[in-house]
Amino acid sequence: MSASTSYRILMITSTFLMGSSFIASKILLMSGIPPLPLAGWRFLLAAIATLPIILTQNGRLSLALLPPELTARDWLSVVAIGLLQTALVMGLLFMAMQTIPAPTAAILLFTQPIWVAVLSRLVLGESLYRFRVFGLLLGIAGVTLMIGNVGNSLAGGALIGKLLGLGSAFCWGLATVVNKRIAIPLGAWTLNFWQMFIGALTLLAIAYVSNESWPPTTTLTEWGWFLWLAVPASTGSFGLWFMALSRGTAMRTSGFLFLAPLFTVLLSVIVLGAGLSWIQCLGGMLVGSGLWLVNRS
Repeated sequence: MSASTSYRILMITSTFLMGSSFIASKILLMSGIPPLPLAGWRFLLAAIATLPIILTQNGRLSLALLPPELTARDWLSVVAIGLLQTALVMGLLFMAMQTIPAPTAAILLFTQPIWVAVLSRLVLGESLYRFRVFGLLLGIAGVTLMIGNVGNSLAGGALIGKLLGLGSAFCWGLATVVNKRIAIPLGAWTLNFWQMFIGALTLLAIAYVSNESWPPTTTLTEWGWFLWLAVPASTGSFGLWFMALSRGTAMRTSGFLFLAPLFTVLLSVIVLGAGLSWIQCLGGMLVGSGLWLVNRS
């Protein structure tokens, strides 16, 4: 298998799992689980689930998690990525969803590739070709159409909620660029462990201060959705994301994120019984076209 094919498989699998996380999260939030404890426990369990993978790959867990060659600057970068990619992205997103509709928040979150494109040009010096910019814009237009009922979703909500949604996307883009810029000497799964672990502890601390807690009763079905959300949709998606990011440019890898809402829409039809309009189908075609343009050599 060629490196290019392997890279694409990593990104398609990662974005599929990301898309499925929205379905699991929607079901659990509708069951009455508060957002901050849900996000915090989700990523704490996801971090723990990476440990067997790290142990299998490295043999000695302590040496893999705490390599002696890491400098103080490297550890600061790991903490920064954990705070940006897990704590701030998820925290800001859930805060945004308290004042704006979920479709609006989703549209704002998946402007991340635009932020990555701008930051990659300024910080990493990656080329910002016209067809690549056009592809990113096509992808965002496709995501907007796929969300459905966009006109109504963009009409409501407070300004502060929209700014929080944009802040969530910006933090994700910044975490991506920091990861590429610093080149932390950690394996993808080890970095995935630390960023989720740090983010999870931060989210749980905020939940504790905010008096949010896990409900006293949870059904077996809800635990099943939570396990899917925590392990495949979090451990798997983020681990594969970091593996792909180590092989491709920040801009190219982020371009694949447009697939996540496409998978979300398709899974919502299959799992939740939602309808699929011709406008959403058109959005899917725009996403595919934008992804092809971003990945042109």
